[in-house]
Amino acid sequence: MAQIDAFFKLMSEQGASDLHLASGSQPILRIRGELERVKYKVMHDDELKKLLYEITPEEKIKVFEETGDVDFAYEIPGLARYRANFFNQKWGIGAVFREIPSEILTADQLGLPMIVKRLALLPKGLILVTGPTGSGKSTTLAAIVDESNKQRKDHILTIEDPLEFVHKSQGCLVNHREVGTHTKSFLAALRGALREDPDIILVGEMRDLETISLALEAANTGHLVMGTLHTTSASKTVDRVIEVFPANQQAQIRSSLADGLRAVVAQTLFKRIDKKGRVAALEILLATPAVRNLIRESKTFQIPSVIQTGKKFGMQSLDDAIMEHLMAGRVDPDDAYNKCIDKGKFKQFRTKPSDDITDV
Repeated sequence: MAQIDAFFKLMSEQGASDLHLASGSQPILRIRGELERVKYKVMHDDELKKLLYEITPEEKIKVFEETGDVDFAYEIPGLARYRANFFNQKWGIGAVFREIPSEILTADQLGLPMIVKRLALLPKGLILVTGPTGSGKSTTLAAIVDESNKQRKDHILTIEDPLEFVHKSQGCLVNHREVGTHTKSFLAALRGALREDPDIILVGEMRDLETISLALEAANTGHLVMGTLHTTSASKTVDRVIEVFPANQQAQIRSSLADGLRAVVAQTLFKRIDKKGRVAALEILLATPAVRNLIRESKTFQIPSVIQTGKKFGMQSLDDAIMEHLMAGRVDPDDAYNKCIDKGKFKQFRTKPSDDITDV
């Protein structure tokens, strides 16, 4: 057993989502969204580097020492998998580990709306799950893939950096590819994917023009493509995809996105006040004909209005989802106010002034 495994077992016992290790600091856990120091000595660079390198593949050590950054996955059988990131900082090496549970939570266990489960059965198109870092995007996406795996008889191909949730083949054949281990890049893997007879392609993160372009091409040529983006709302997600491209290509991309997009699920995570744990508030946009026309005509600022009028189709705004949690007593009123879009709706529920000095 590696020496660092003791910290991972502590994470599991404390219900922590992240472990922070940095030269010049005690270890720190993120529990229910807040950082808490572990009662342990301050770790120095040489000591911490030895601890980290014990579990790091040789090729990843080489990459880290050449570039100062590296990502990889580490697994403790029977406990969990961990997404690791190493970086250099002023006092030496630093590392952050995100826990990826070995058990994939189902859509029902996560409390996802029925319309999100139905996305798993779409024959083709692009599904984007978005939100800030640490908002549970990967967990939601894993639940959708799990639903596809149970309900369909297709080929699911995942491309991630690093590999996170591991799905065992059920109704579907599932193949996992990790960037840097099984393929050179997202771009290379996506190009290859079109020749590997996939029905469903999961792209861990759509982070650049080439990846987004190929994902759109795959979505428009008969594949169901799922991916994540770091955006905070459905309308901003559409804008982000388009703005990645040069101005002279954006009209064409608008048309391609309008044809290929099927849904955007934008989520924000809250600490629960009724019991231990966290809960997600979801904004759901479905690409109805009205939405596709807005995308083509560069009128994405009207998308929030379409979401409000599209409730009968299963759409919901982020504020409505937050209000539902607030009325059910699941989330703190001040937390709800800080993370909502329309501050006026939530102002009456505040118990203290906002911490946001720009909120005037």
